Amino acid sequence: MTSKVKYLGGLRTESEHLQSGSKMITDAPVDNHGKGEAFSPTDTVANALATCMLTVMGIKAESIGVNMDGASAEVTKTMAADPRRISRIEVKISFPGSYSDKDTSILENTGRTCPVLQSLHPDIEKDIFFNYS
Repeated sequence: MTSKVKYLGGLRTESEHLQSGSKMITDAPVDNHGKGEAFSPTDTVANALATCMLTVMGIKAESIGVNMDGASAEVTKTMAADPRRISRIEVKISFPGSYSDKDTSILENTGRTCPVLQSLHPDIEKDIFFNYS
């Protein structure tokens, strides 16, 4: 078992990661009867894409001797109606430095093959951008 989720009432849940004991709260979004005081469940899906990309890229960066510390991502999720679902996720990943063309290619390919990206439904538009400063 990976996690346990408890419904707290008021359209809020608490998830516990069983291996670490860390907890996360979700709320329904304001546009769907909620308070929007925490990530919504669909926010966590969009956010998972960025965290997965940065994680696998970080693993690859370490293996090729590239320092990726300080890299960040901005995530934008777009919802569709009828049925209500995620229609688009945009991820903009920024790196704190510049890398060789070879390292850039390796890192971007690694990010674009992360497990979350490979798991998302093909109907979800996925726009991924990389910025090196």
